[in-house]
Amino acid sequence: MSSGARRGRDGTARKAPGARGAPRARRPSVTSSDTSGAPRRVWLLWWVAGLAYAVDLGSKLAVVARLEGRDPVPLLGTWAELRVQRNPGAAFGVGHATTFVFTLIAAAVAVAVVRVARRLTSTPWAVSLGLLLGGALGNLTDRVFRAPGGMQGAVVDFIAVRDFSVMNLADWAITCGSVLAVLLTLRGRELGPAGPAALSKAP
Repeated sequence: MSSGARRGRDGTARKAPGARGAPRARRPSVTSSDTSGAPRRVWLLWWVAGLAYAVDLGSKLAVVARLEGRDPVPLLGTWAELRVQRNPGAAFGVGHATTFVFTLIAAAVAVAVVRVARRLTSTPWAVSLGLLLGGALGNLTDRVFRAPGGMQGAVVDFIAVRDFSVMNLADWAITCGSVLAVLLTLRGRELGPAGPAALSKAP
């Protein structure tokens, strides 16, 4: 009889506590479901960016075709109206003489978002970066393809808010994405792991 067993009063062999044959607790393993968060969040980013870009592009094509050169259309009484305006600068009409600089900034924002998307696992950050990317691409399209050309095209603005500015949906997407990013940063929410290797260490 092995040393790890003892006989009871009825003569049957019983295993002693702590014997080698006792089952060991299994450590949780990393499954495919543990590491599937990043791809899902990346696709959410692309979806939000694509939606923001499509809505911005479609709205600009519509207002240029139907409203440019015509009287403004009231939205909220005297507080907001649709008024088409070509803006070679940035939001709030600043930087008219530095259009090319804003083109480079929009391109840099798009590249930066694409680079950080590889480690994205946070849903709120996916929405924030998607809005930033879609808005940046929307205005970048105007810079590249609208007159006068040469990466200095004028952006189409059409949402005029009294005593504020004339903006477009890309500007609003960038604004909302930026505000959300600031809130997430203040709350300590991170984009995701530092890299692919961090996912394999997930509990």
